[in-house]
Amino acid sequence: MEVTLKKGGGRALKSGGAFVYDNEIDTLKGDFENGDIVKVLDFDGYFLGYGFINTNSVIRIRMLSRYRKEPPDEKFFKERVKAAWELRKAVIDTGSCRIIFGEADFLPGLTVDKYEDILVFECLALGMKKLLPVVIPALLSVLSEDGIDIRGVYERSDAPVIKKEGLEPAKGWYFKKEPDDDIPTNIVITENGIRYKVDFENGQKTGFFLDQKNNRRLLHDLVEKLKQNGDSVSVLDCFTHMGTFALNAAKGGADKVIALDISSTAIEAARENALMNDLSDRVSLIECDVFEKLPQLISEGEKFDIVVLDPPAFTKSREATKRAIAGYREINMRGLSLVRERGFLLTCSCSHFMTNELFTKMMREAAKGAKKRIRQLSFSQQAPDHPVLINSEENSYYLKFFIFQVMTEK
Repeated sequence: MEVTLKKGGGRALKSGGAFVYDNEIDTLKGDFENGDIVKVLDFDGYFLGYGFINTNSVIRIRMLSRYRKEPPDEKFFKERVKAAWELRKAVIDTGSCRIIFGEADFLPGLTVDKYEDILVFECLALGMKKLLPVVIPALLSVLSEDGIDIRGVYERSDAPVIKKEGLEPAKGWYFKKEPDDDIPTNIVITENGIRYKVDFENGQKTGFFLDQKNNRRLLHDLVEKLKQNGDSVSVLDCFTHMGTFALNAAKGGADKVIALDISSTAIEAARENALMNDLSDRVSLIECDVFEKLPQLISEGEKFDIVVLDPPAFTKSREATKRAIAGYREINMRGLSLVRERGFLLTCSCSHFMTNELFTKMMREAAKGAKKRIRQLSFSQQAPDHPVLINSEENSYYLKFFIFQVMTEK
């Protein structure tokens, strides 16, 4: 099966992009089924690579390879998986980490997270769904070669967006080493010396946000440094979810940590994690609407040495970005007002469409609204097990994390 692009089509692809869109295709030659691997040619017959096709999707072809002259086979996919694993071993603690990050690991539509001896994957592309019987065994084989014995593989392909690919949501055990083994759908992992209970059956995404691993460590180190200077440290953690930033602050030695979240399920999970780490006495968990709680704290005259803002994505589309900016501006203006003089604001966005430039502009406006001056001390992104594929950032770059010092100009 061959796909030929229109003249002028595939510009993003030729610049390093990962997709061919429906309006870029001129002709289809040969029989195929959706999800099949096809050869992609430029308008003049020049070979552009192989990818899998799906006529149900605006993203018509997701590219797998560019220079290989033969269609991808089992050896090809094992090499891809092994390269992804070798990267993780080089850059991050692999006890729990993201092993496969879709297009950034040249395996489009597939995310695989490792939680100790359990793998949890999300597959959002029909072509990759067809390849799972090749890719998952390849992954198990690569890990086994390093002496890692995986007990089970759980599927969390239940995001509504999957229907755009013509797929039905799927959730449940994909593989068990011992088929009759009654494996619990939660597991305790350790990150930065802190233990968390991960519910990979019912938790968000695959059960845990691994992408903030290094940023949580930045908070721990900041608190620890302030304590070494003999300071008393208070921390407000907004949108705490499972208590991850709050617990890192407490582990770093914070004297007082208040953590807020609107979800009763999240608060209960955070409470369980605090108890498991013997940090319950330092962390106060409050179930509330953060947007309503912050003005209340301001009116009560509360001040904190550190305020953490880790909200959910306010926008998942380019069209909604303007409205999202207003939400980010409001929450950051409130956060800045709660920071003690020369204290710190740790703030982030997990939306691809909230670019660095837009976020920085928004922070200038928030600081003006709060009558504060801010100094940027640090900028980081998602942990390196979530690599950013240059020229395909829309599929791999989303998390921006800033640390600011907050002052009142006198």
